[in-house]
Amino acid sequence: MRQPLTLAEILTVLTDPQSVPDLQRYFLAVGDAAFTGGQFERLGGGGDRLAVANTVTAEDLIAAELLSVQVRPRRALDLLQGQLGKDFGAELARIPVDVELGTDEALPLIVEGGHADSAWRLLRNEDGIGWVIAGKLLARKRPKLVPVYDEVVSCAFGTGTGFWEWLHGKLREEGGVLAQRLDACHVEADLPAAVSRLRVLDVVFWMRHRDAHGGNGCLGLRLP
Repeated sequence: MRQPLTLAEILTVLTDPQSVPDLQRYFLAVGDAAFTGGQFERLGGGGDRLAVANTVTAEDLIAAELLSVQVRPRRALDLLQGQLGKDFGAELARIPVDVELGTDEALPLIVEGGHADSAWRLLRNEDGIGWVIAGKLLARKRPKLVPVYDEVVSCAFGTGTGFWEWLHGKLREEGGVLAQRLDACHVEADLPAAVSRLRVLDVVFWMRHRDAHGGNGCLGLRLP
């Protein structure tokens, strides 16, 4: 089994000259060259704004579609106006919007049984949603705490289950150097303020590995 990337390897990718232009292509390109996912966190003012922080909106569902996933119509209706939406909203109400992954306050939320974990499991267990869509919806509602995570990113990092805790640990290593580098990438790429630190990381690795990813038999990210 592959070992997950080390902090040094992650930093190698982030400091590679390709990473900042990739961020700019993803978030700042316009017209036919634009990536729809570049609007994920910005659509409608964001999913974590005060008025809707604990409610699933149609904009949240469209934002998920910008990342190439789609909630089935019946599940979408249930999230918007049914019991599933009420239950998910109750879980969201227990997760502060300003807690960032890597901080002391984050760990109790992301461990098994924590409020973020419970919210994710609630969605994941619904027919037609699954782990990827559940994670993307939760990332839309709590972008500072929950990373966007799919098969391509999982393969790039060499990680599987437990990604939140793994990344939380990486953000705390060596005095928080990873967070500092992500913030530097944000500044160098001149990204909008709404783009979170976690999205910078996700997009750099997704852009780097998306074309080369070979599915279940993929050997992972080729480091610079």
